[in-house]
Amino acid sequence: SSSRRYIAVPPQDSLATKMAFNRFHCLLLVVALLAAPRTAAANEASPIGKVLQMISDLQAKILKEGEGAQKVYEEFSEWCEERSKTLGHEIKTGKAEVAELQAAISKEASRIKSLETKIEKLSGELAADEADLKAATEIRGKERDAFLAQEKELAETIDVVRRAVGILEREMKGGASMLQLKGANSMVEALSVLVEASSLSTADARRLTALVQSSSEEEDVGAPAGAVYESHSGGIIETLTDLLDKSEEQLDAARNKETKDLHAFEMLEQSLKDEIKYSNKELKEAKEGIAAAGEKKASLEGDLQVTSKDLAGDTKALSDLHHECMTKAEDFEAETKSRGEELAALAKAKEAIKDNVGGAEDLSYGLNQVSLLQVARAGAGLSSRVGLAQNHVARLIRDLARKQRSAELAQLAIRMGSAISASAKLGEDPFAKIKGLIQDMIEKLEKEA
Repeated sequence: SSSRRYIAVPPQDSLATKMAFNRFHCLLLVVALLAAPRTAAANEASPIGKVLQMISDLQAKILKEGEGAQKVYEEFSEWCEERSKTLGHEIKTGKAEVAELQAAISKEASRIKSLETKIEKLSGELAADEADLKAATEIRGKERDAFLAQEKELAETIDVVRRAVGILEREMKGGASMLQLKGANSMVEALSVLVEASSLSTADARRLTALVQSSSEEEDVGAPAGAVYESHSGGIIETLTDLLDKSEEQLDAARNKETKDLHAFEMLEQSLKDEIKYSNKELKEAKEGIAAAGEKKASLEGDLQVTSKDLAGDTKALSDLHHECMTKAEDFEAETKSRGEELAALAKAKEAIKDNVGGAEDLSYGLNQVSLLQVARAGAGLSSRVGLAQNHVARLIRDLARKQRSAELAQLAIRMGSAISASAKLGEDPFAKIKGLIQDMIEKLEKEA
């Protein structure tokens, strides 16, 4: 902001005191002028012209002071206008900056709120994806365990069936158990023969029996061996061979299903992991965004506080400037009015002097130019004129007291009248006392100011 220039202007009370002082000064000149005829004969000089010249000089001085005050006030008025424009521009700029900062703060607050909503949504999605991945992993584990168990069982079955078929084929070609096998009446008896011959374990025999029974639910396993052989076109070997083929098919199917299930799980697992990875990335970015927006918002709020404070200061400065300029304008107007009243009082004093003394300012009072008789007559006329002047002075003070509604001036007028009367009786100079009274009043006004 631009630097201020302060111009001292007298306060209202000082202006009134100055006005009163000038008026009393004028009255003092009048009193001195009216006293002049008493001393003119002794001084051989005309003081009336000097007094009138003093009044004219005082008028010129007041006019010059008025011109100087006018120049100072015009400079001050120009400064007021420039300062007002500067502050107005600063206030306008400050308001715009405040509005921009408030909008920016609101934008960051909305961004924070939006990111918080996004974080809440991402957190929910992330939790769901992680739960799905955990559940899918658990299911895959169970499926894998079931497959491994099935694969093991089928592999063992295939192995037992292959070994049984091999033993049967060998025995049927002329082994020690051939006759017993031919005499077997059922599949159970045939397998028992192999067990007794130590060609097949009891556990393997039970397994084969269970497999045959489960694969041929419509067959009567306890039927005569001849019937079994007839129904399967080759007897027990063909039955076991069919069972072998079926077991191998089941193993292949289980392995194919495991491959498909594993592939499906891997695809689901990859998809869920990608979603979790993406969600974590977005979650991190959202949290970083909230931190950045919060930091920016705090910075903007700090700027807003400073700008608002400056704006308030500029607004107050403009208000103070307006009050100051208006006060100075009123003081200048009062001073100008006071100066005009002073000039009017001086003009009136001038006119009163001329009315009271006539053409005395043109007279020469040298004793060598008049006779004793003329001096005596002049003295008598002068004494009469002095008496009139004394009464005129008292009347002027009373008129001024009524105009100004001043108790002090009214009291001064009374005291002046008393002093004039007392001095006339005692043959003393009343103007000395009158001037003393006026001087006391002036000193009192100066002290009060």
